Amino acid sequence: MSTRRITRRSFVSIAAMAALAAALDWRKINAYAAKLGPMKDYPTVVIGAGLGGLCCAAYLAKQGVPVTVVEQHSIPGGYATAFDRGRFTFEVSLHGTSIHNNATARILDNVGVLKNLHLVQLPEIYRLKGPGLDISVPQKDPEAFITLLSKHFPAEEKGIRSYVSEMVGLSEEVEQLHEKKGKFIKILFPVQYRKMWAIRNKTLADFLNDHVKNPEVQSVLSSLWGYYGLPPSRLSAFYYANATGGFLRNGSFYIRERSQKLSDALAQAIEEQGGKVLYNTEVEKILLKDGAATGVALSGGKTLPARAVVSNASALTTFKQMLPRDAVPPDYMKKLEGFKPSISSFMVWLGLNSELRGKTQGCGIHVSSGMGPEADYLSCTKGEVDKGSFSVSIYDNIYEGYSKPGTSSLMLLFLCGYEPWRRFQAGYKAGNKADYNKEKTRWADILIRRAEKEVIPGLSSMIEVKDASTPLTNWKYTRNPEGAIYGFEQSMDNAFMNRIDNRTPVKGLYLASAWGNPGGGFAGVLRAGEQAFEKIMEDWA
Repeated sequence: MSTRRITRRSFVSIAAMAALAAALDWRKINAYAAKLGPMKDYPTVVIGAGLGGLCCAAYLAKQGVPVTVVEQHSIPGGYATAFDRGRFTFEVSLHGTSIHNNATARILDNVGVLKNLHLVQLPEIYRLKGPGLDISVPQKDPEAFITLLSKHFPAEEKGIRSYVSEMVGLSEEVEQLHEKKGKFIKILFPVQYRKMWAIRNKTLADFLNDHVKNPEVQSVLSSLWGYYGLPPSRLSAFYYANATGGFLRNGSFYIRERSQKLSDALAQAIEEQGGKVLYNTEVEKILLKDGAATGVALSGGKTLPARAVVSNASALTTFKQMLPRDAVPPDYMKKLEGFKPSISSFMVWLGLNSELRGKTQGCGIHVSSGMGPEADYLSCTKGEVDKGSFSVSIYDNIYEGYSKPGTSSLMLLFLCGYEPWRRFQAGYKAGNKADYNKEKTRWADILIRRAEKEVIPGLSSMIEVKDASTPLTNWKYTRNPEGAIYGFEQSMDNAFMNRIDNRTPVKGLYLASAWGNPGGGFAGVLRAGEQAFEKIMEDWA
């Protein structure tokens, strides 16, 4: 696009991309604080101790704001948690993270927790195993990835190179804009950030078609679609390319003590700065006066006054259950109701009485069905656990000593929609789980058999501990509608540039979760927490 043809709508896209990439400007924050006077006069309540809520609260506490986080579960973290079964400690969600030498790492450094995390580099970014193909994607070496794929698909070498190069280049542009604190010259944006500009309105399918035509190659190049919850035809190319390019460039890491360590470190940072985290407590209502948030009502009848309320809960729960209907502008509510909760998950955790380390290749193994991502997505929504792609995480291959001697820890994951489990919803919530448990066991056994056939021969004979979760389990522990794992879908009408703002139309109410901007994933929700903090300070000033 010529720089002469930047329309008002295009400028909105530019501004949104810049806001996404912008680093926190401490000079602005300090200027806001100087106007406000004593921070003790600005009590704030955060609803939910997921990573977004914890991050926002940690920033507020660091600034001297009296902040209280209210969490319905007994531990912090949301999906960033771990749990014990027998002699095993299982990871709930983390496979690999890009929290290293990037914007997300700087966020954690800002709130003082990065130094408390022990990040271990994975042996490879991931292993992809499917009909006629078994490759391991190397760490921090996009050129090696291009060479590897080109050997398998020599006719598409040019397209593979241009596709991977565009993703890596895009992630570099976002990082450059971040380092400039999101500052840009409007007329020059399409020239300075060509890759961001070119991809802004494309789906991942559009982006793939620009570079390669072979459907098999397209499937391989979009094999991480499950991390973002939508197939290429519906997924934002910007969202996928920025994150995937970052992984290829900076590598993938794991938190040695499991993701619970990150959540605990954030909670500790809040408390050390004078904030509070209340567990086993639910927020029932957001209190209003003259249309502005003034506090929350808790289960048990207690209220907490506040100058600002930050919701880490789902946007749908926040606006449909915690607020009076007439407090929310009708057009805003209509917009929210038009968005869909993301896909959910079915997971199986296995504690084995045998050591797998070094015996089976890979720590994050994506097992392709061979049907392609569009068909796989449909299988997920229908609950065809016997057909769709799935993944196997062998955590002991990340580092020696992950599990106790003589044992191993596995996670099997199949993305799935809520519909296959909706029929069990009433019984589950009423405590009548016989039929539900029978179906959960059936699904778990199918995934175990598939993992045994495709990845780990003899797996079923090694199992000492077995547990599983469904979308209803996800709902129980997070209260996310339909057990969503990525907040709202990252669809083209609600992705990055178009994503709903973390500043809501209710004065004094903000979002800091996967349901707001920029979206799901560890990096996304931590950025949402930082954004909410910035907007609160700006509005107070």
